[in-house]
Amino acid sequence: MKDVQAAIEASVSTLYSIESKVELTRPDPQFGDYATNVALQLAKKLGKNPREIAEAICEGVLRDDGALFRTVEVAGPGFINLWLKDEVIIGQLSNATDIHRSLTNKRVVVEYSDPNPFKVLHAGHLYTSIVGDAVANLLEVAGATVYRVNFGGDVGLHVGKTMWAVLHKLGGEKLEALQAIPEENFVSWMSDAYVQGTAAYEDDEHAKQEIIDLNKRIYEMHMQNDQTSSLAKIYWYCRSWFYDVYFKTFYDTIGTRFDKYYPESVVAELGTETVKKHIAPGMFEESDGAIVFRGEPYGLHTRVFINKQGLPTYEAKDVGLIFTKKKDFDFDLSVVITGNEQEQYMAVVLKAIEQFAPELTRATKHLTHGIVKLQGGQKMSSRKGNILRAVDVLEAASQANKIATGKTDMNVELGAVKYAFLKVRTGGDIIYNPEESVSLEGNSGPYLQYAHARAKSILAKASAPKGELASLDSSERMLAVKLLEYGDVIARAVEELMPHLVCTYLYELAQEFNRFYEHNRVIDDPRQSERLGLVACYVDVLNKGLMLLGIHAPDSM
Repeated sequence: MKDVQAAIEASVSTLYSIESKVELTRPDPQFGDYATNVALQLAKKLGKNPREIAEAICEGVLRDDGALFRTVEVAGPGFINLWLKDEVIIGQLSNATDIHRSLTNKRVVVEYSDPNPFKVLHAGHLYTSIVGDAVANLLEVAGATVYRVNFGGDVGLHVGKTMWAVLHKLGGEKLEALQAIPEENFVSWMSDAYVQGTAAYEDDEHAKQEIIDLNKRIYEMHMQNDQTSSLAKIYWYCRSWFYDVYFKTFYDTIGTRFDKYYPESVVAELGTETVKKHIAPGMFEESDGAIVFRGEPYGLHTRVFINKQGLPTYEAKDVGLIFTKKKDFDFDLSVVITGNEQEQYMAVVLKAIEQFAPELTRATKHLTHGIVKLQGGQKMSSRKGNILRAVDVLEAASQANKIATGKTDMNVELGAVKYAFLKVRTGGDIIYNPEESVSLEGNSGPYLQYAHARAKSILAKASAPKGELASLDSSERMLAVKLLEYGDVIARAVEELMPHLVCTYLYELAQEFNRFYEHNRVIDDPRQSERLGLVACYVDVLNKGLMLLGIHAPDSM
Protein backbone atom coordinates (compact mmCIF):
# COMPACT_ATOMS: atom_id res chain seq x y z
CA MET A 1 0.00 0.00 0.00
CA LYS A 2 2.81 2.44 0.85
CA ASP A 3 4.35 2.03 -2.62
CA VAL A 4 1.00 2.63 -4.31
CA GLN A 5 0.32 5.66 -2.14
CA ALA A 6 3.78 7.07 -2.80
CA ALA A 7 3.42 6.59 -6.56
CA ILE A 8 0.20 8.60 -6.73
CA GLU A 9 1.47 11.32 -4.41
CA ALA A 10 4.62 11.65 -6.53
CA SER A 11 2.52 11.96 -9.68
CA VAL A 12 0.36 14.70 -8.10
CA SER A 13 3.48 16.55 -6.94
CA THR A 14 5.09 16.38 -10.38
CA LEU A 15 1.95 17.49 -12.21
CA TYR A 16 0.64 20.20 -9.90
CA SER A 17 3.42 21.00 -7.39
CA ILE A 18 1.06 20.07 -4.57
CA GLU A 19 1.90 17.86 -1.60
CA SER A 20 -1.17 15.68 -1.09
CA LYS A 21 -2.13 12.92 1.31
CA VAL A 22 -3.60 10.18 -0.86
CA GLU A 23 -6.17 7.89 0.75
CA LEU A 24 -6.55 4.45 -0.79
CA THR A 25 -9.52 2.11 -0.51
CA ARG A 26 -9.98 -1.55 -1.39
CA PRO A 27 -12.82 -1.74 -3.92
CA ASP A 28 -14.64 -4.82 -5.15
CA PRO A 29 -12.16 -6.91 -7.21
CA GLN A 30 -13.71 -5.94 -10.56
CA PHE A 31 -12.86 -2.31 -9.81
CA GLY A 32 -9.20 -2.82 -9.02
CA ASP A 33 -6.83 -3.77 -6.24
CA TYR A 34 -6.87 -0.16 -5.00
CA ALA A 35 -8.92 2.95 -5.68
CA THR A 36 -8.58 6.63 -4.78
CA ASN A 37 -10.68 9.78 -5.12
CA VAL A 38 -7.69 12.13 -4.96
CA ALA A 39 -8.66 13.76 -8.27
CA LEU A 40 -12.06 14.70 -6.87
CA GLN A 41 -10.39 16.22 -3.81
CA LEU A 42 -7.99 18.27 -5.96
CA ALA A 43 -10.59 19.52 -8.46
CA LYS A 44 -11.81 22.52 -6.45
CA LYS A 45 -8.30 23.54 -5.39
CA LEU A 46 -7.02 23.40 -8.98
CA GLY A 47 -10.17 24.67 -10.68
CA LYS A 48 -10.06 21.75 -13.12
CA ASN A 49 -12.38 18.93 -14.16
CA PRO A 50 -11.73 15.96 -11.81
CA ARG A 51 -11.78 13.44 -14.63
CA GLU A 52 -9.14 15.45 -16.49
CA ILE A 53 -7.00 15.47 -13.32
CA ALA A 54 -7.49 11.72 -12.87
CA GLU A 55 -6.43 10.96 -16.45
CA ALA A 56 -3.26 13.03 -16.03
CA ILE A 57 -2.42 11.25 -12.75
CA CYS A 58 -2.95 7.86 -14.40
CA GLU A 59 -0.60 8.76 -17.24
CA GLY A 60 2.04 9.93 -14.77
CA VAL A 61 1.74 6.81 -12.62
CA LEU A 62 2.09 4.46 -15.58
CA ARG A 63 5.04 6.45 -16.93
CA ASP A 64 6.98 6.71 -13.67
CA ASP A 65 5.86 3.57 -11.80
CA GLY A 66 4.99 1.16 -14.57
CA ALA A 67 6.81 -1.64 -12.75
CA LEU A 68 4.11 -1.60 -10.08
CA PHE A 69 0.91 -1.49 -12.09
CA ARG A 70 -0.67 -3.76 -14.63
CA THR A 71 -3.47 -1.28 -15.32
CA VAL A 72 -4.75 2.04 -14.04
CA GLU A 73 -7.98 3.60 -15.26
CA VAL A 74 -10.38 6.45 -14.60
CA ALA A 75 -13.92 5.61 -13.52
CA GLY A 76 -17.02 7.73 -13.11
CA PRO A 77 -16.50 11.43 -12.41
CA GLY A 78 -12.82 11.01 -11.54
CA PHE A 79 -12.10 7.92 -9.46
CA ILE A 80 -8.82 6.15 -10.13
CA ASN A 81 -8.75 2.35 -10.10
CA LEU A 82 -5.41 0.53 -9.99
CA TRP A 83 -4.38 -3.09 -10.56
CA LEU A 84 -0.98 -4.34 -9.43
CA LYS A 85 1.17 -6.57 -11.58
CA ASP A 86 1.05 -10.25 -10.56
CA GLU A 87 4.76 -10.33 -9.85
CA VAL A 88 4.33 -7.38 -7.44
CA ILE A 89 1.58 -9.23 -5.57
CA ILE A 90 3.68 -12.40 -5.42
CA GLY A 91 6.66 -10.46 -4.15
CA GLN A 92 4.62 -8.90 -1.35
CA LEU A 93 3.07 -12.17 -0.14
CA SER A 94 6.18 -13.17 1.80
CA ASN A 95 5.69 -10.01 3.88
CA ALA A 96 1.90 -10.27 4.14
CA THR A 97 1.91 -10.20 7.95
CA ASP A 98 4.38 -7.34 8.30
CA ILE A 99 2.86 -4.48 10.27
CA HIS A 100 3.83 -0.82 10.10
CA ARG A 101 5.52 -0.18 13.46
CA SER A 102 4.01 3.26 13.83
CA LEU A 103 4.30 3.25 17.64
CA THR A 104 7.94 2.18 18.01
CA ASN A 105 9.51 3.73 21.13
CA LYS A 106 6.10 4.81 22.43
CA ARG A 107 5.03 3.86 25.95
CA VAL A 108 1.33 3.14 26.28
CA VAL A 109 -0.73 2.31 29.36
CA VAL A 110 -3.99 0.47 28.72
CA GLU A 111 -6.35 0.43 31.68
CA TYR A 112 -9.27 -1.96 31.52
CA SER A 113 -11.45 -4.49 33.34
CA ASP A 114 -11.45 -2.47 36.59
CA PRO A 115 -13.53 -4.76 38.84
CA ASN A 116 -14.23 -3.74 42.41
CA PRO A 117 -13.35 -6.22 45.15
CA PHE A 118 -16.31 -6.89 47.45
CA LYS A 119 -18.56 -7.15 44.36
CA VAL A 120 -19.25 -9.93 41.85
CA LEU A 121 -17.71 -9.85 38.37
CA HIS A 122 -20.42 -9.09 35.83
CA ALA A 123 -20.61 -9.45 32.05
CA GLY A 124 -19.30 -5.91 31.58
CA HIS A 125 -16.03 -6.91 33.24
CA LEU A 126 -15.77 -9.83 30.81
CA TYR A 127 -16.47 -7.51 27.89
CA THR A 128 -14.00 -4.78 28.84
CA SER A 129 -11.35 -7.42 29.62
CA ILE A 130 -11.73 -8.91 26.14
CA VAL A 131 -11.79 -5.52 24.39
CA GLY A 132 -8.90 -4.23 26.49
CA ASP A 133 -6.77 -7.25 25.68
CA ALA A 134 -7.39 -6.85 21.95
CA VAL A 135 -6.62 -3.11 22.03
CA ALA A 136 -3.41 -3.78 23.97
CA ASN A 137 -2.44 -6.47 21.44
CA LEU A 138 -2.98 -4.05 18.56
CA LEU A 139 -0.83 -1.40 20.19
CA GLU A 140 1.93 -3.95 20.86
CA VAL A 141 1.99 -5.22 17.29
CA ALA A 142 2.37 -1.60 16.14
CA GLY A 143 5.60 -1.40 18.14
CA ALA A 144 4.48 0.23 21.39
CA THR A 145 5.70 -0.87 24.80
CA VAL A 146 2.36 -1.61 26.43
CA TYR A 147 1.58 -1.77 30.14
CA ARG A 148 -1.74 -3.36 31.06
CA VAL A 149 -3.18 -2.01 34.29
CA ASN A 150 -6.28 -2.63 36.36
CA PHE A 151 -7.99 -0.13 38.67
CA GLY A 152 -10.41 -1.26 41.37
CA GLY A 153 -12.32 0.11 44.31
CA ASP A 154 -11.03 -1.49 47.49
CA VAL A 155 -12.29 1.54 49.43
CA GLY A 156 -15.44 3.55 48.98
CA LEU A 157 -19.12 3.44 49.78
CA HIS A 158 -19.70 0.08 48.06
CA VAL A 159 -17.10 -1.44 50.41
CA GLY A 160 -18.82 0.16 53.37
CA LYS A 161 -22.15 -1.31 52.32
CA THR A 162 -20.73 -4.79 51.83
CA MET A 163 -18.68 -4.76 55.03
CA TRP A 164 -21.71 -3.57 57.04
CA ALA A 165 -23.69 -6.57 55.81
CA VAL A 166 -20.71 -8.92 56.31
CA LEU A 167 -20.50 -7.93 59.97
CA HIS A 168 -24.24 -8.44 60.40
CA LYS A 169 -24.16 -11.83 58.68
CA LEU A 170 -21.22 -12.90 60.87
CA GLY A 171 -22.85 -11.59 64.05
CA GLY A 172 -19.96 -9.22 64.70
CA GLU A 173 -16.26 -8.92 63.90
CA LYS A 174 -15.73 -12.70 63.87
CA LEU A 175 -12.93 -13.70 61.49
CA GLU A 176 -13.27 -17.41 62.28
CA ALA A 177 -16.86 -17.42 61.08
CA LEU A 178 -15.79 -15.76 57.85
CA GLN A 179 -12.97 -18.26 57.31
CA ALA A 180 -15.42 -21.13 57.78
CA ILE A 181 -17.36 -20.19 54.63
CA PRO A 182 -16.47 -22.72 51.86
CA GLU A 183 -14.47 -21.12 49.05
CA GLU A 184 -16.95 -22.26 46.40
CA ASN A 185 -19.71 -20.35 48.22
CA PHE A 186 -17.72 -17.23 49.06
CA VAL A 187 -18.49 -15.11 46.00
CA SER A 188 -22.25 -15.68 46.25
CA TRP A 189 -22.10 -15.02 50.01
CA MET A 190 -20.29 -11.71 49.41
CA SER A 191 -22.63 -10.80 46.56
CA ASP A 192 -25.60 -11.29 48.86
CA ALA A 193 -23.87 -9.06 51.42
CA TYR A 194 -23.53 -6.25 48.87
CA VAL A 195 -27.21 -6.50 47.93
CA GLN A 196 -28.19 -6.54 51.61
CA GLY A 197 -25.95 -3.58 52.47
CA THR A 198 -27.20 -1.55 49.51
CA ALA A 199 -30.82 -2.15 50.46
CA ALA A 200 -30.10 -1.14 54.05
CA TYR A 201 -28.34 2.05 52.91
CA GLU A 202 -31.29 3.03 50.73
CA ASP A 203 -34.15 2.03 53.06
CA ASP A 204 -32.90 2.46 56.65
CA GLU A 205 -31.57 5.83 57.85
CA HIS A 206 -29.94 4.29 60.92
CA ALA A 207 -28.17 1.67 58.81
CA LYS A 208 -27.17 4.37 56.32
CA GLN A 209 -25.36 6.34 59.02
CA GLU A 210 -23.67 3.16 60.28
CA ILE A 211 -22.44 2.46 56.74
CA ILE A 212 -21.14 6.02 56.35
CA ASP A 213 -19.27 5.70 59.65
CA LEU A 214 -17.90 2.27 58.69
CA ASN A 215 -16.74 3.63 55.35
CA LYS A 216 -14.76 6.32 57.16
CA ARG A 217 -13.26 3.71 59.51
CA ILE A 218 -12.03 1.72 56.52
CA TYR A 219 -10.31 4.80 55.05
CA GLU A 220 -8.67 5.49 58.41
CA MET A 221 -7.61 1.85 58.62
CA HIS A 222 -5.69 2.30 55.35
CA MET A 223 -4.14 5.56 56.45
CA GLN A 224 -2.92 3.92 59.66
CA ASN A 225 -1.88 0.71 57.83
CA ASP A 226 -3.98 -1.26 60.28
CA GLN A 227 -3.59 -4.99 59.61
CA THR A 228 -4.33 -6.33 63.09
CA SER A 229 -7.61 -4.97 64.46
CA SER A 230 -10.58 -7.33 64.27
CA LEU A 231 -12.23 -5.18 61.58
CA ALA A 232 -8.98 -4.97 59.60
CA LYS A 233 -8.53 -8.75 59.66
CA ILE A 234 -12.01 -9.26 58.20
CA TYR A 235 -11.49 -6.54 55.60
CA TRP A 236 -8.09 -7.81 54.47
CA TYR A 237 -9.30 -11.41 54.35
CA CYS A 238 -12.14 -10.41 52.01
CA ARG A 239 -9.95 -8.12 49.91
CA SER A 240 -7.19 -10.72 49.53
CA TRP A 241 -9.68 -13.38 48.51
CA PHE A 242 -11.06 -11.20 45.72
CA TYR A 243 -7.64 -10.27 44.33
CA ASP A 244 -5.73 -13.49 44.90
CA VAL A 245 -8.43 -16.07 44.26
CA TYR A 246 -11.52 -14.72 42.52
CA PHE A 247 -9.95 -12.23 40.12
CA LYS A 248 -6.89 -14.37 39.46
CA THR A 249 -9.02 -17.40 38.54
CA PHE A 250 -11.18 -15.28 36.24
CA TYR A 251 -8.25 -13.72 34.39
CA ASP A 252 -6.42 -17.05 34.11
CA THR A 253 -9.57 -18.57 32.62
CA ILE A 254 -9.99 -15.96 29.89
CA GLY A 255 -6.25 -15.58 29.23
CA THR A 256 -5.84 -11.99 30.44
CA ARG A 257 -2.81 -10.66 32.29
CA PHE A 258 -1.95 -7.37 33.96
CA ASP A 259 1.33 -5.66 34.69
CA LYS A 260 -0.06 -3.77 37.65
CA TYR A 261 -3.14 -3.47 39.83
CA TYR A 262 -4.08 -0.09 41.24
CA PRO A 263 -6.42 -0.44 44.22
CA GLU A 264 -8.18 2.85 44.92
CA SER A 265 -6.64 2.94 48.39
CA VAL A 266 -3.20 3.34 46.78
CA VAL A 267 -4.09 6.50 44.84
CA ALA A 268 -6.72 8.05 47.13
CA GLU A 269 -4.26 10.08 49.21
CA LEU A 270 -2.49 11.56 46.18
CA GLY A 271 -5.84 12.36 44.59
CA THR A 272 -7.02 14.13 47.73
CA GLU A 273 -3.80 16.14 48.04
CA THR A 274 -3.87 17.12 44.36
CA VAL A 275 -7.47 18.31 44.49
CA LYS A 276 -6.87 20.35 47.64
CA LYS A 277 -3.71 21.83 46.13
CA HIS A 278 -5.68 23.21 43.18
CA ILE A 279 -8.56 24.94 44.92
CA ALA A 280 -8.66 28.17 42.92
CA PRO A 281 -10.99 30.08 40.59
CA GLY A 282 -11.70 28.00 37.50
CA MET A 283 -10.40 24.87 39.15
CA PHE A 284 -11.72 23.13 42.25
CA GLU A 285 -13.86 25.05 44.70
CA GLU A 286 -15.49 24.48 48.06
CA SER A 287 -19.25 24.02 48.08
CA ASP A 288 -21.40 23.24 51.13
CA GLY A 289 -18.57 21.44 52.92
CA ALA A 290 -17.45 19.47 49.84
CA ILE A 291 -14.91 20.22 47.09
CA VAL A 292 -16.30 20.21 43.55
CA PHE A 293 -15.39 20.98 39.97
CA ARG A 294 -17.95 22.98 38.04
CA GLY A 295 -18.13 21.67 34.49
CA GLU A 296 -20.96 23.89 33.22
CA PRO A 297 -18.64 26.48 31.60
CA TYR A 298 -17.38 23.62 29.40
CA GLY A 299 -20.79 22.16 28.57
CA LEU A 300 -20.42 19.51 31.28
CA HIS A 301 -21.79 19.24 34.82
CA THR A 302 -20.59 19.69 38.40
CA ARG A 303 -19.10 16.72 40.25
CA VAL A 304 -17.94 16.24 43.84
CA PHE A 305 -14.27 15.29 44.23
CA ILE A 306 -14.06 15.36 48.05
CA ASN A 307 -17.27 14.80 49.99
CA LYS A 308 -18.54 16.47 53.16
CA GLN A 309 -16.85 13.82 55.30
CA GLY A 310 -13.52 14.85 53.79
CA LEU A 311 -13.24 11.57 51.86
CA PRO A 312 -12.16 11.34 48.21
CA THR A 313 -14.82 10.28 45.72
CA TYR A 314 -14.18 8.19 42.61
CA GLU A 315 -13.32 11.45 40.86
CA ALA A 316 -10.47 12.34 43.21
CA LYS A 317 -9.13 8.79 43.04
CA ASP A 318 -9.02 9.04 39.24
CA VAL A 319 -7.00 12.24 39.67
CA GLY A 320 -4.54 10.32 41.84
CA LEU A 321 -4.51 7.45 39.36
CA ILE A 322 -3.52 9.47 36.29
CA PHE A 323 -0.57 11.04 38.12
CA THR A 324 0.47 7.66 39.54
CA LYS A 325 0.38 6.01 36.11
CA LYS A 326 2.48 8.83 34.70
CA LYS A 327 5.03 8.45 37.50
CA ASP A 328 5.17 4.66 37.16
CA PHE A 329 5.28 4.38 33.37
CA ASP A 330 5.98 7.85 31.92
CA PHE A 331 3.43 7.09 29.22
CA ASP A 332 3.09 8.76 25.84
CA LEU A 333 -0.49 7.56 25.65
CA SER A 334 -2.92 6.34 28.29
CA VAL A 335 -5.97 4.44 27.04
CA VAL A 336 -8.82 4.03 29.52
CA ILE A 337 -11.62 1.60 28.62
CA THR A 338 -14.94 1.77 30.47
CA GLY A 339 -18.66 1.38 29.92
CA ASN A 340 -20.63 4.10 28.14
CA GLU A 341 -22.16 5.21 31.43
CA GLN A 342 -18.74 6.58 32.43
CA GLU A 343 -18.43 8.87 29.40
CA GLN A 344 -19.71 12.08 31.03
CA TYR A 345 -18.03 11.22 34.32
CA MET A 346 -14.62 10.89 32.64
CA ALA A 347 -15.21 14.04 30.60
CA VAL A 348 -15.58 16.03 33.83
CA VAL A 349 -12.57 14.37 35.49
CA LEU A 350 -10.34 15.00 32.47
CA LYS A 351 -11.58 18.58 32.09
CA ALA A 352 -10.75 19.22 35.75
CA ILE A 353 -7.24 17.79 35.34
CA GLU A 354 -6.79 19.80 32.14
CA GLN A 355 -6.92 23.01 34.16
CA PHE A 356 -3.58 22.27 35.85
CA ALA A 357 -2.02 19.34 33.92
CA PRO A 358 -3.14 19.66 30.27
CA GLU A 359 -0.29 17.46 29.04
CA LEU A 360 -1.84 14.47 30.84
CA THR A 361 -5.29 14.91 29.37
CA ARG A 362 -3.87 15.38 25.87
CA ALA A 363 -2.14 12.01 26.28
CA THR A 364 -5.30 10.26 27.53
CA LYS A 365 -7.85 8.54 25.30
CA HIS A 366 -11.13 7.31 26.79
CA LEU A 367 -12.85 4.44 24.97
CA THR A 368 -16.34 3.39 25.98
CA HIS A 369 -18.50 0.36 25.28
CA GLY A 370 -22.11 -0.68 25.78
CA ILE A 371 -23.57 -3.30 28.07
CA VAL A 372 -23.87 -7.03 27.52
CA LYS A 373 -27.27 -8.70 27.50
CA LEU A 374 -28.27 -12.24 26.75
CA GLN A 375 -30.72 -12.42 23.87
CA GLY A 376 -34.14 -11.55 25.26
CA GLY A 377 -32.58 -10.49 28.58
CA GLN A 378 -33.72 -7.70 30.84
CA LYS A 379 -31.71 -4.78 32.19
CA MET A 380 -29.55 -5.95 35.07
CA SER A 381 -28.44 -4.26 38.30
CA SER A 382 -25.78 -5.40 40.76
CA ARG A 383 -27.54 -3.39 43.47
CA LYS A 384 -30.63 -5.57 43.05
CA GLY A 385 -28.61 -8.76 42.71
CA ASN A 386 -29.94 -9.65 39.28
CA ILE A 387 -26.80 -8.95 37.27
CA LEU A 388 -25.60 -10.98 34.32
CA ARG A 389 -22.41 -12.39 35.76
CA ALA A 390 -19.27 -12.98 33.73
CA VAL A 391 -19.51 -16.67 34.54
CA ASP A 392 -23.10 -16.75 33.23
CA VAL A 393 -21.89 -15.75 29.76
CA LEU A 394 -19.10 -18.35 29.77
CA GLU A 395 -21.45 -21.06 31.02
CA ALA A 396 -24.00 -20.16 28.35
CA ALA A 397 -21.34 -20.60 25.66
CA SER A 398 -20.25 -23.92 27.16
CA GLN A 399 -23.80 -25.22 27.29
CA ALA A 400 -24.53 -24.11 23.73
CA ASN A 401 -21.35 -25.77 22.48
CA LYS A 402 -22.20 -28.99 24.29
CA ILE A 403 -25.64 -29.06 22.70
CA ALA A 404 -24.19 -28.32 19.25
CA THR A 405 -21.22 -30.68 19.32
CA GLY A 406 -21.79 -33.08 22.22
CA LYS A 407 -18.63 -31.91 23.95
CA THR A 408 -17.08 -28.95 25.69
CA ASP A 409 -13.89 -27.19 24.63
CA MET A 410 -12.78 -24.12 26.56
CA ASN A 411 -10.69 -22.81 23.66
CA VAL A 412 -13.69 -22.96 21.33
CA GLU A 413 -16.08 -21.49 23.89
CA LEU A 414 -13.73 -18.64 24.76
CA GLY A 415 -13.17 -18.04 21.06
CA ALA A 416 -16.93 -17.90 20.58
CA VAL A 417 -17.46 -15.32 23.33
CA LYS A 418 -14.45 -13.18 22.45
CA TYR A 419 -15.31 -13.01 18.78
CA ALA A 420 -19.00 -12.32 19.49
CA PHE A 421 -17.95 -9.35 21.62
CA LEU A 422 -15.19 -8.06 19.34
CA LYS A 423 -16.92 -8.31 15.96
CA VAL A 424 -19.29 -5.47 16.93
CA ARG A 425 -17.90 -1.96 16.75
CA THR A 426 -16.92 -0.84 20.25
CA GLY A 427 -19.46 1.61 21.60
CA GLY A 428 -22.80 -0.11 21.21
CA ASP A 429 -24.55 -2.71 23.35
CA ILE A 430 -23.92 -6.41 22.80
CA ILE A 431 -26.84 -8.82 22.54
CA TYR A 432 -25.09 -12.13 23.13
CA ASN A 433 -26.61 -15.19 21.44
CA PRO A 434 -24.84 -18.31 22.76
CA GLU A 435 -26.08 -20.64 20.01
CA GLU A 436 -25.04 -18.25 17.24
CA SER A 437 -21.65 -17.62 18.85
CA VAL A 438 -20.59 -21.31 18.86
CA SER A 439 -21.87 -22.10 15.37
CA LEU A 440 -19.35 -23.43 12.84
CA GLU A 441 -21.30 -21.59 10.14
CA GLY A 442 -21.51 -17.85 9.75
CA ASN A 443 -19.55 -15.00 11.27
CA SER A 444 -18.32 -16.63 14.49
CA GLY A 445 -15.11 -17.41 16.36
CA PRO A 446 -15.45 -21.20 15.96
CA TYR A 447 -15.99 -20.70 12.20
CA LEU A 448 -12.60 -18.97 11.98
CA GLN A 449 -10.99 -21.54 14.28
CA TYR A 450 -12.31 -24.30 12.03
CA ALA A 451 -11.09 -22.39 8.96
CA HIS A 452 -7.60 -22.36 10.45
CA ALA A 453 -7.72 -26.05 11.37
CA ARG A 454 -9.01 -26.96 7.90
CA ALA A 455 -6.18 -25.12 6.16
CA LYS A 456 -3.62 -26.72 8.50
CA SER A 457 -4.98 -30.15 7.55
CA ILE A 458 -4.41 -29.35 3.86
CA LEU A 459 -0.77 -28.59 4.58
CA ALA A 460 -0.47 -31.75 6.68
CA LYS A 461 -1.76 -33.94 3.81
CA ALA A 462 0.86 -32.69 1.36
CA SER A 463 3.58 -35.20 0.53
CA ALA A 464 5.80 -32.53 -1.04
CA PRO A 465 6.90 -29.20 0.42
CA LYS A 466 5.28 -25.93 -0.57
CA GLY A 467 6.90 -24.04 -3.41
CA GLU A 468 7.30 -20.48 -4.57
CA LEU A 469 4.61 -18.81 -6.67
CA ALA A 470 5.74 -17.76 -10.12
CA SER A 471 2.34 -16.83 -11.52
CA LEU A 472 -1.27 -16.43 -10.43
CA ASP A 473 -4.47 -17.66 -12.01
CA SER A 474 -7.63 -15.59 -11.45
CA SER A 475 -8.82 -17.34 -8.28
CA GLU A 476 -5.33 -17.45 -6.78
CA ARG A 477 -4.97 -13.76 -7.50
CA MET A 478 -8.16 -12.83 -5.65
CA LEU A 479 -7.01 -14.75 -2.57
CA ALA A 480 -3.52 -13.27 -2.77
CA VAL A 481 -4.85 -9.71 -3.01
CA LYS A 482 -7.08 -10.33 0.01
CA LEU A 483 -4.12 -11.64 1.98
CA LEU A 484 -2.24 -8.43 1.24
CA GLU A 485 -4.98 -6.38 2.91
CA TYR A 486 -3.90 -7.64 6.35
CA GLY A 487 -1.30 -4.96 7.05
CA ASP A 488 -3.62 -2.15 5.94
CA VAL A 489 -6.45 -3.46 8.12
CA ILE A 490 -4.24 -3.76 11.19
CA ALA A 491 -2.83 -0.25 10.64
CA ARG A 492 -6.36 1.16 10.56
CA ALA A 493 -7.43 -0.89 13.59
CA VAL A 494 -4.43 0.48 15.50
CA GLU A 495 -5.16 4.06 14.48
CA GLU A 496 -8.84 3.82 15.47
CA LEU A 497 -8.36 1.32 18.35
CA MET A 498 -11.18 -0.76 16.85
CA PRO A 499 -10.70 -4.56 17.00
CA HIS A 500 -13.91 -5.20 15.03
CA LEU A 501 -12.02 -4.23 11.86
CA VAL A 502 -9.79 -7.28 12.36
CA CYS A 503 -12.83 -9.52 12.85
CA THR A 504 -14.49 -8.27 9.67
CA TYR A 505 -11.31 -8.79 7.66
CA LEU A 506 -10.65 -12.33 8.96
CA TYR A 507 -14.21 -13.37 8.17
CA GLU A 508 -13.97 -11.96 4.64
CA LEU A 509 -10.58 -13.66 4.21
CA ALA A 510 -11.97 -17.04 5.29
CA GLN A 511 -14.84 -16.64 2.85
CA GLU A 512 -12.40 -15.79 0.05
CA PHE A 513 -10.36 -18.89 0.86
CA ASN A 514 -13.50 -21.02 0.82
CA ARG A 515 -14.36 -19.73 -2.66
CA PHE A 516 -10.83 -20.48 -3.81
CA TYR A 517 -10.78 -23.99 -2.33
CA GLU A 518 -14.26 -24.82 -3.61
CA HIS A 519 -13.12 -24.40 -7.23
CA ASN A 520 -9.46 -25.37 -7.02
CA ARG A 521 -7.70 -28.55 -5.98
CA VAL A 522 -4.57 -28.15 -3.95
CA ILE A 523 -3.37 -31.69 -3.22
CA ASP A 524 -2.50 -33.66 -6.38
CA ASP A 525 -3.05 -30.64 -8.61
CA PRO A 526 -0.35 -29.72 -11.16
CA ARG A 527 -0.03 -26.45 -9.23
CA GLN A 528 0.09 -28.17 -5.83
CA SER A 529 3.47 -26.77 -4.85
CA GLU A 530 2.52 -23.16 -5.65
CA ARG A 531 -0.92 -23.42 -4.05
CA LEU A 532 0.51 -24.91 -0.88
CA GLY A 533 2.55 -21.71 -0.57
CA LEU A 534 -0.66 -19.70 -0.84
CA VAL A 535 -2.38 -21.89 1.76
CA ALA A 536 0.59 -21.49 4.12
CA CYS A 537 0.38 -17.70 3.79
CA TYR A 538 -3.36 -17.88 4.52
CA VAL A 539 -2.71 -19.95 7.66
CA ASP A 540 -0.11 -17.45 8.85
CA VAL A 541 -2.39 -14.45 8.35
CA LEU A 542 -5.36 -16.16 9.99
CA ASN A 543 -3.25 -17.32 12.91
CA LYS A 544 -1.78 -13.89 13.59
CA GLY A 545 -5.16 -12.20 13.25
CA LEU A 546 -6.78 -14.55 15.74
CA MET A 547 -3.87 -14.06 18.15
CA LEU A 548 -4.49 -10.30 18.07
CA LEU A 549 -8.07 -11.00 19.14
CA GLY A 550 -6.88 -13.27 21.94
CA ILE A 551 -8.42 -16.32 20.22
CA HIS A 552 -6.69 -19.70 20.07
CA ALA A 553 -5.98 -20.92 16.52
CA PRO A 554 -6.23 -24.74 16.70
CA ASP A 555 -4.44 -27.18 14.40
CA SER A 556 -7.45 -29.50 14.47
CA MET A 557 -11.09 -29.47 15.52
